[in-house]
Parts: sequence; C-alpha cells; structure tokens
Amino acid sequence: MPFMPLMTAGIETALNKLLWQDKALRAARQRLYGKVLRIILQELNAPLVMVFSEQQLDVVAQWDGEVDCTVVTRLSVLPSLQDRSQLTRLIRQGDLEVQGDIQVVQSMVALLDLAEIDPAEMLAPWTGDVVAEGLSRVVRNGGQFLKQQLVRQHQNVSQAITEEWRLAPGSLEVAWFTEEAQALDTAVENLSQRLEKLEAK
Repeated sequence: MPFMPLMTAGIETALNKLLWQDKALRAARQRLYGKVLRIILQELNAPLVMVFSEQQLDVVAQWDGEVDCTVVTRLSVLPSLQDRSQLTRLIRQGDLEVQGDIQVVQSMVALLDLAEIDPAEMLAPWTGDVVAEGLSRVVRNGGQFLKQQLVRQHQNVSQAITEEWRLAPGSLEVAWFTEEAQALDTAVENLSQRLEKLEAK
C-alpha cells in the first residue's frame, strides 16, 4: 500500500502530540510502556502496529516481533473507542475482536478517554494557531448549525403531517374521536342490554 508510510507517520505524530506530550497523562501511559498493540482494520490491507515506550509511541505497518494484543475491527468503530465504557459493548456485539492481553487495549482506550482532544491544537503545527482556531470554531459552529437545522426540519415535517397534509390527526381530533368511540361503545352496550330484555320476555 503506497500511502501506508504517510498514514502511519500521520497517526504517530497526532497520537504523540495528543498522548505523550501531556504530562498529566504520564501515569496512564506507564501501563503501556514496553507493550505492542496490533490493530487490523478490515478496510486496510496492512495492520497498524503501535509500539509503546516511555519517550514516545511508534506506529509502523510492519512488525516482525511479538505483539501483546491484536485488535480486529472496522474504521467506523474507532471513534467509539474514545469512550472506555463502550469497550465491553463493542466486544459483545462483535464490532471489536481482541486476541491476547486485553489489558493493553483497555489501557489504550483509557488513555484516549482521559486525553482532551482539541482539534485546534492538533491542526496548529500545520496551519498556525489563528487558522487552526478558526477552522475548529467553524467545525463546532457548523455542527451546532446542523443540529439546529435537523430539529427545525423535524418540527416542520411534524407540523406538515398533522396540519397541512392531514396524514395524522391533531391532538383535539384524537380526543374527539376517543370520546365518540366511548359514546358509541356505551350506546351499543345499552342496545345489547335492551335486546336481552326483549328476548327474555
């Protein structure tokens, strides 16, 4: 795969900046020192191997040595690994297959969970602080704007269905129908009782 060296270098740089430069995460990192984690993504032809040391994290595509843990998953599952409470659920559902020492992947997920991911901080080395903060703000505001638009569209569709297209009854119509149905039920019951009295004579 021609782009693998570029991809592994990018992942290595991002994870070292995120996880190894933060002194507050030192205790969480210590559990991973000397460990090797292989991640096999179904979408890629080559695995990603993470070699943890005290100084840094190395990410390589080829590794001839022993690995402590192998994880088999899909790209779409990776964002869920930032929340350690999702790990057991992902394994149970078959979205994550773990072979070897599960504590390695648990420690990695815990480390990611503790890390404060700031997109602006990660973009800053390549774009500069001002551009990175601007892009980060645009993405945040864009996400909020999309959420507001989805809520508004949901309200508009609900209103159109009940009021304009008349596909679903309004709340007053439902209440009126319920009362009418109960009155009809009472009338049928009364008629049935009268018929029984007439038959008895």
